[in-house]
Amino acid sequence: MFVDEVILKVMAGAGGDGCTAFRREKYIEMGGPFGGNGGRGSDIVFQVDEGLHTLLDLRYQKQIKGTKGENGRGKNQHGKNSSDVIVKVPQGTVVTDLDTGLIICDLKHKGESFVVAKGGRGGRGNTAFKTQTNTAPDFSENGEPGEEKTLKVEVKMLADVGLVGLPSVGKSTIISSISRSKPKIAAYHFTTLVPNLGVTRTQDNYSFVVADLPGLIEGASQGEGLGDKFLRHIERTKVIAHVIDMGSVEGRNPYDDYVLINKELEAFNAKLLKNPMIIVANKMDIPGAKENLEEFKKKVTDKKIFEVSGATKEGLQDVVNYLGKILKELPEEELYDEDRIESHVLYKFKRDDKYTITKEDDVWVIHGAEIEKLFKMTKFSSEEAVLRFAKKLARMGIDAKLDELGAKEGDQVRILDFYFDYRK
Repeated sequence: MFVDEVILKVMAGAGGDGCTAFRREKYIEMGGPFGGNGGRGSDIVFQVDEGLHTLLDLRYQKQIKGTKGENGRGKNQHGKNSSDVIVKVPQGTVVTDLDTGLIICDLKHKGESFVVAKGGRGGRGNTAFKTQTNTAPDFSENGEPGEEKTLKVEVKMLADVGLVGLPSVGKSTIISSISRSKPKIAAYHFTTLVPNLGVTRTQDNYSFVVADLPGLIEGASQGEGLGDKFLRHIERTKVIAHVIDMGSVEGRNPYDDYVLINKELEAFNAKLLKNPMIIVANKMDIPGAKENLEEFKKKVTDKKIFEVSGATKEGLQDVVNYLGKILKELPEEELYDEDRIESHVLYKFKRDDKYTITKEDDVWVIHGAEIEKLFKMTKFSSEEAVLRFAKKLARMGIDAKLDELGAKEGDQVRILDFYFDYRK
């Protein structure tokens, strides 16, 4: 089964909790803090596996979860980091964050890997909070939560040349003739249900990859037929070979076919028509094909046209040689616009003090990524930790903002699912 798109929720592991402990040894009075830090939670890592060609292994996985880091212990023993969760994906996998619409990574190279969700750092033990003014801190941190994301995972085939055209124009026959690919071929529409890849060579031994993409029809870019499932694979191709039935076997007009397919390509991604394109005039062995081609040439004057017959293999080597020549001269181009790619540097800490305060049913509700993370990492069983949490909120301007909005002594304040009484 060919599966080239899945929706997946990933949850990296939380960091292990820090430990609150004190040194207790014979002959040593008033021993200082002795609690170790928690270990790092596991990252979720996507890694290219050359043996995979589809996302079938991920189809029935609703979510992938990392493991929590080990908790810190007494005697300044730090918890172990959790092992990363490695998710194997095919070459050509594109990962998009559905919440932001930004592309997280594009795994195009063999062995390439990327951290799609970062595990939380371990919480600090009480030893880490020792200062000159507080030599015996009686609190520690919970581990930092791991990143959670909902991802769209797509496979976009890495082919140099894409064969496009209406159903039954002979694309499968052509790719089987110029490569060792053996697609299913029959005299009915949509014989090709999955993209087929084939490696072909020029006469000077330059090799490249050709993709036979399932037949497009009018409205493919909006979901008609099979085209909407496979148009994404055309985005990666450097050159488009537009296969047209010049024999008009099914009574279609070759020029109308040409216009229709170009219209669908443009509707899906306007950049596609900027790629080099050649016309492969197929089925030239059929009576009437020569006349149809002459009429076609009167209307299409800006494209290189090759006369071929997939059935007899006539003219196919010329096509291969020309495509090889084009590919050698083409520069490497980026597939996506810069504004669609995440600009953050992995592992770089980015502070976000932004927050919102709203009032819902007489309760002041505070939202903010940094505040919510701070809340989750605070051990409220410790009075000292609670005081530290309150001081941090004050430094972030929460108290001042509540006063400004009219909060009164004793009003309820909510962060996530927890309620507090407001005290000035």
